[in-house]
Amino acid sequence: MLDAIRWDTDLIRRYDLAGPRYTSYPTAVQFDSQVGTFDLFHALRDSRKALRPLSLYVHVPFCANVCYYCACNKVITKDRGRALPYLQRLEQEIQLIACHLDPAQKVEQLHFGGGTPTFLSHVELRQLMAQLRKSFNLLDDDSGDYGIEIDPREADWATMGLLRELGFNRVSIGLQDLDPAVQRAVNRLQSLEETRAVIDAARTLQFRSINIDLIYGLPRQTPENFARTVDEVINLQPDRLSVFNYAHLPERFMPQRRINSDELPTPAQKLEMLQGTIEQLTKAGYRYIGMDHFALPDDELAIAQEESTLQRNFQGYTTHGHCDLIGLGVSAISQIGDLYCQNSSDLNQYQNTLASAQLATSRGLLCNADDRLRRAVIQQLICTFSLEFAQIEQAFNIDFQGYFGELWPQLQRMADDGLIKLDNERITVLPAGRLLVRSVCMVFDAYLEQQNRQRFSRVI
Repeated sequence: MLDAIRWDTDLIRRYDLAGPRYTSYPTAVQFDSQVGTFDLFHALRDSRKALRPLSLYVHVPFCANVCYYCACNKVITKDRGRALPYLQRLEQEIQLIACHLDPAQKVEQLHFGGGTPTFLSHVELRQLMAQLRKSFNLLDDDSGDYGIEIDPREADWATMGLLRELGFNRVSIGLQDLDPAVQRAVNRLQSLEETRAVIDAARTLQFRSINIDLIYGLPRQTPENFARTVDEVINLQPDRLSVFNYAHLPERFMPQRRINSDELPTPAQKLEMLQGTIEQLTKAGYRYIGMDHFALPDDELAIAQEESTLQRNFQGYTTHGHCDLIGLGVSAISQIGDLYCQNSSDLNQYQNTLASAQLATSRGLLCNADDRLRRAVIQQLICTFSLEFAQIEQAFNIDFQGYFGELWPQLQRMADDGLIKLDNERITVLPAGRLLVRSVCMVFDAYLEQQNRQRFSRVI
């Protein structure tokens, strides 16, 4: 079974390195300012000619309160009026992008992220969705995967009803931890009752899928109190769970400087939390998808993994990796064919650029032949825990062992350590290696040696 994981503490300690999460390859660290609007227009034209389906990501950066652990691109403000000028520029961007696409290109996937998307008023949400429907071919039969991130402190039954009316059918709920002491330490006071109310509303309103985000490694967490949180979450029966490792990088993320590092759990305690969480979720029937993600066996991600059709992009694991991804809003990333491009991460610069009727593309990358090959290898490993050499050889007209000959000693060491099984036909990530699949992918990363590993979180 794909969901089998074997916990091996020695192996984890040996291979628990800092490295990319591979929501793309090459990763965003490789983006540079040589890629701009001209490249984006070319990619959009190719997408239009091929009539490729679309996935839209819309970034809403505003939050009313700061969560100290957060590493997202966000603007903390109590002033709800700050959303208005942003939405005006966002609607301009939507129009500028859409005119380069074909109305026949269906939007199979839509996701609102943040920030806190429900920072927007009901009127603003209605207007934004109306603009998206006017500019893009959004499905109106509820067959698309249309999701939104929810902070239960910023949503109620009326909000959930509005979101369902607007076409959303998936919700991702930020929870992180239920222990009051941990919540105070990260400035996110959120009761189980608030969270349950949003989930009850989502179920009553027939949202198709509910995801809950948890974080282990936060200040004042212990294996015992985090286990209680996981038990409560299991009782809520979400379809999917994301269990993230908190990466404490205060030199990069200013809010994290307000966390008392003396209160952080030790590496050994973090390992104990993860091991306990895996045992609890497995016992409750959840399958390990990979890279911190768990799902019930009848969830689309679990089924796609079983059928070897699971993919990964900037939105994480997905069944819509065949779509061109259009990122809208400050800091949003697009992946259109072989082009990656990102909008400016500075809110004022984003708004000012669009005010002059120019797209806010600030950096990106155009994949070369080697990038495409390695991207396919990493995608297969991270999504299916296996790699058939013949498939890669046929797709890219190479001899696999010849092309990657210099990597063979590293792969052989991993095989000797019990991380993978290696023969002349395939790589299989073994149950003891599945938690460490990032480490296997890192072997194939041509850019990793040039990069500062401190930019990345650790594998576990």
